[in-house]
This record gives sequence, structure tokens and C-alpha cells, in this order.
Amino acid sequence: MTDTHCPYCALQCAMTLTPTIGETLPVTVAGREFPTNRGGLCKKGWTSAELLADTGRLTTPLVRGDDGELHPAEWDATLDLIAAQLRLIAAETGRDAIGVFGGGGLTNEKAYQLGKFARIALRTSRIDYNGRFCMSSAAAAANRSFGIDRGLPFPLTDLDTAETVLLLGSNVGDTMPPFVSHLQGARARGGLIVVDPRRSSTARLCADGAGTHVQPVPGTDLALLLALIHVVLAEELFDDGYVRQRTSGIDELRQSVSAWWPERAETVTGVPARSIRDLARALARSGSTYILTGRGVEQHVDGTDTATAAINLALLLGLPGTPGCGYGTLTGQGNGQGGREHGQKADQLPGYQSITDPAARASVAAVWGVDPDDLPGPGVPAVELLQSAGLPGGVRALLVHGSNVFVSAPNVQTVRDALGRLDLLVVSDFFLSETAKAADIVLPVLQWAEEEGTMTNLEGRVLRRRRAVDAPTGARSELWIMAEIARRLDAPGTWSLDPSEVFDELARASAGGRADYSGLSHALLDLGLEAHWPFPIGSLGTPRLFADRFAHADGRAKLVAVRARTHPAASGDRLTLITGRLLEQYQSGAQTRRIPELTEKRPALVAQLHPATARRHGIGDGDGIRLSNSRGTVQARAELTHDIRPDTVFLPFHYPDAESANLLTDDRVDPHSAMPEFKRALVQLSAV
Repeated sequence: MTDTHCPYCALQCAMTLTPTIGETLPVTVAGREFPTNRGGLCKKGWTSAELLADTGRLTTPLVRGDDGELHPAEWDATLDLIAAQLRLIAAETGRDAIGVFGGGGLTNEKAYQLGKFARIALRTSRIDYNGRFCMSSAAAAANRSFGIDRGLPFPLTDLDTAETVLLLGSNVGDTMPPFVSHLQGARARGGLIVVDPRRSSTARLCADGAGTHVQPVPGTDLALLLALIHVVLAEELFDDGYVRQRTSGIDELRQSVSAWWPERAETVTGVPARSIRDLARALARSGSTYILTGRGVEQHVDGTDTATAAINLALLLGLPGTPGCGYGTLTGQGNGQGGREHGQKADQLPGYQSITDPAARASVAAVWGVDPDDLPGPGVPAVELLQSAGLPGGVRALLVHGSNVFVSAPNVQTVRDALGRLDLLVVSDFFLSETAKAADIVLPVLQWAEEEGTMTNLEGRVLRRRRAVDAPTGARSELWIMAEIARRLDAPGTWSLDPSEVFDELARASAGGRADYSGLSHALLDLGLEAHWPFPIGSLGTPRLFADRFAHADGRAKLVAVRARTHPAASGDRLTLITGRLLEQYQSGAQTRRIPELTEKRPALVAQLHPATARRHGIGDGDGIRLSNSRGTVQARAELTHDIRPDTVFLPFHYPDAESANLLTDDRVDPHSAMPEFKRALVQLSAV
């Protein structure tokens, strides 16, 4: 038996894998007692072993031939070809003509090695990852308010005793079902407050006196938060001692929200002024309050400001660092936390250190054995990186690891077109994802249960991923692939194939950073300790941040004044499209769409519409519909439900090709985080 963790979301539920003999699946899955999941798993976790026996598994490199088709190839010849083309492109156009795109599902070891590989083997600044589409706004907000970005700065079990939990833009009932057990205390007290334009499975937890569902106009969460802050200040509901002793910026904040009285906010958000006042008072009078945000309020062009407003509200109420209270954001991808800490982001070095900081460059370069002057500077964020492909000054080659951008990128047809302009697209994956199908070269890599490594969950807890089964002949670790290409490029540095040795190097490189792992090792983690970073040498870790000070130089949190923008609203025949996840599917669906048990309920794209909206367009339940805007057109089946606002339509984003919701989403980005506008797009609805 092997104790490990689920391959999907950042809850990282604990599970035990037991080998089988003569069975269809190589292992059986059992939930394991652990603080985040308490022995439970969702449908995705229970069926995760199906992926290990999938007949579509890649086991040999594939190279596109002159006939336009992918053909099996030998490893050495394939890696020689990649290295030769990379050398040629760098010589002709410069090193920044080579790009790297990573993923929030990679282990810490692979994410770290990928950043190192880009910067000292390829010598390119052009690296970013799909976490830019997930956590970037939450991260930017936390960094400027607190000075540090850890999704939950407290253990998840702290929520168990909460009287009030305000959950903005997150449907944990579908995205991470075992999380719901931590909301039961607040529900029992009638204190669960869910802000969501849909009556999602999480919003339905508020029924029967368990809490309140607030259903604003999509994309108006910032205005709602500014109104709540206005009430807290106007009625003097804030924690005056906490604000004076632990924050700065109250005067600017007070001025910035002066125009957001509840009656005005009602005209923008659709939330009654009385409800806004009641909500502010309920948050203030509770003895144990937590505010949590998710992608629904962050995946916007003003997502950083919205997350910042939520932090401002939490700081006014004295929540961060106070026992029994807190603010946090719910990391999505399995290693969404660790994946953004160790060098995949365009502007970061390991340990969440800035690539423009001379001291950080010097310390990391010393670990890598290179001159700090040889390290490239900051690159460009994901949308810009992808859309630059094949254009003057853009990348000519792109290496993709752990991401399926042909489904997950915003305004996705432009990304598909851009990647088609590349001279070289190399995709490392274990299945032939939609992005891999378009690649020039596909490299078969290991799955979760076939590798050793570490992951960092939504609490900042570093966990051990353990190998339970042997990989199929022909599949290779990405650590091996990077080492082999680095050798062919005569790269400096060491390129260990042992994940524990790579982790030790990561720990040294992270020393002194905000995400300091220097006191950790595989051996120490194997003892089973609770390892919340920062975990510098000699420490016992930091399960709870902000007890004494925040991470800014003066020890105070910053109340950052933000202002709401105006956005085009749904009117006439136009609806606001919002996107999200289904219980049975995960991210781009490249894994979960392969499991019959998960796809049988919704094998094709279904759009949720309000019955009144459907009647106005002559649409019945189950009818075919068309959604379109200037970026694209998508066809789906209509599901009529009163769980959605009449001015709104919902699409899940797991489906590929012509059913991709991201054919309609907007690639404008947040000015602080470069997060695209995923959650608010205007579309025309018509019957098919």
C-alpha cells in the first residue's frame, strides 16, 4: 500500500493506493484520514485510478512527418531534433524566441526544474504557466496587501469553529466537495454567506436557515465589496484598535468608498441596499468570521482590485492573524500554490523571489552555479506569451508542460491560431490532449502515481507524492527530459534525476524567500510532520501567518484604496456569459473526460439558462442553442433552471474544440496580475 494524495485539486485529499493482481486497474483507491478531507474523496478522486489503465496512454515520442501526421519516434533522435531546432532558432532570432509554458499540476520539483531549465539551459526570459489563468489576481492582491501570497494563511480545520464564513465566487460543493465538511459549523449557526450569480451547489447549502445566498449581477463583486466597506466605516463597525495598530491607509480607503452607499450599489449589483447593510452588520458582530475568495471574483480585468477589496474588508474587521478569524483565497489546481512559488512565473525565481532583485539573483545563481548576470530578466505573462507566437519579436518555439491551452486559454481561437504559426511546438503529456494533437513533437511523461515528488496544497502545506506503480515502458520523467535536452545544449549546472535531490536544491534556492522551504527535505516530510511554509532551517513551519506582523517592512498590512470600473451590461438580446466547473470534471478535461463514469451525465456541452430567458427566445429545455460574440460561436444544449439570473448564461469550460467556452471569453487582462477576463463576456443567444 502507498500513501499519497489525489492528482486533482489543491485540497490534495489523502488517499491510499493498493496494488491489484489480475484486475483491470493496477491499484484500488481508498480515502485516507487527513485534515483536509477527513477520509473522504469526490467522484474524481475515487475514479483517479482509471487514468493509470487508460488505453490512450502515450508511451513513445511522436514526431510530425511530412505527411502532416504524428508518427512514433525514438527518444534519442527526438531529443536530438529538439535540441538542434532550439539551437537554430536561438542563433537566428535570439534566445527569447524560445518559450516555455508550465502548469499548476506539476510537482514542486518539476516546476522548479522547469524554471531553472528555461533560464540557464535555454537562457530565455519567456516562461510563464497556466496559473496565470488561475491564481494571479489573488496572488497580486495578497502580495500588495500582506506582503506575501499564501492561499490560506491558516490550516483549513480552523474553519470548523467559524460562526460566519463569507464565500465569494467559489463553488466548493462542485470543485472540492470534501471542503464542505469544514463549513458545517458556520451552517449550523446560520452563518454561511455565499456570493454567486448562480444558485450553485454551494449556494444551496445556505437553504433552510443555514445562511444567505447573495446573487449579484455578474462582475459587480467589487462594487458590492466597496458598499460593504462603506457600511462598516459609516456605522463604525470596524475594529479600531486593530486598524490603528496593524494597518496603514485607512484615510485613503475611507475616501475611496465614500460614493458607494448601499442604495447606489443596489443599482449596480442588483443586491438590495437593506441586504448590503444586514450583511455588513452580520460580518461585524460575529465573534469568528472568515472571508474566502475564489476564481469567480478574481478572473476579471479588475480581479486584483476585487480581491484587494475583500482583503480591505477583512482587515477593517480585524480578521487576518486573529485567532478564530481570517481571510484566504482558495487555490484551484493541485499544485497551484507550489507551482507559483518556484520559478514558473515570468517574473519569479524559486522561493517566490523577484527576478529583478539583485540579492535574489545572486543567491539563486550561486545554487545553480552560474553568473547572476547570465540570468535573463522578467519575461511576459501568459496571454502575451501565447499570442506572440510566430509574430515578429515573439516566440518561434514553445515547450508546453502540464497544460492544455487549446482548451484553457481565453479567446482560445486566437491562441490556437498563434500556436499554429510556430516553427516548433513541443508538448509533454501522458495523453494526446487537444494541445498535443497540434504539436510538432509530443513527449510521453509520467502520471501522478508513477512518480515521486512533493505538492503544496491550498494551506501552504508541503505534501509527499509517492510512486505506487511502475510507469509504462517508454514514458519518461520530465526531470529526465530536461536533463537530456540541457546536456545536448551544453548547459551549465547539475540536472539530477532524483526528485529528492532536486527538492534539496529547491530548498537551498528558496532560502530567504517569502516561500522559504530551506528547512524541508523528502526525508523530513516522510516523517509525517505538518510542513506549512515558510519553513526555514531550524523552524517548525508556519501553519498560521500574521499572528504578530505582516510581511511588509513595517509589519503592517496595507489598506489599498481601489475603485470600481464600469463595464458594459447585459441588455436586450445580450446576456452575460459566466464560466465554471462541473462536479465530475477538472480543468480542461484532458484527464476526466477520459473516464466514462465522469462523462456519462454530461457527455456534451450544456448551457444553463433561466426559463424566462429561454421563453423570450423560443427555447425549450434540451433544445439546441447558439451563443456568439465577436470572438466566436459555441453551440450547446439548453438546461432551464431558476438557479441562474435571467440576464446570465453559464457554460462549463471543460469541453474541447467547437464546444470550448473559451471561444467566447475575453483576453483583455488585469493591469496588475495579467489575469484574463474569463468570467464576464457578453453573448448573443439564439435557438438552433
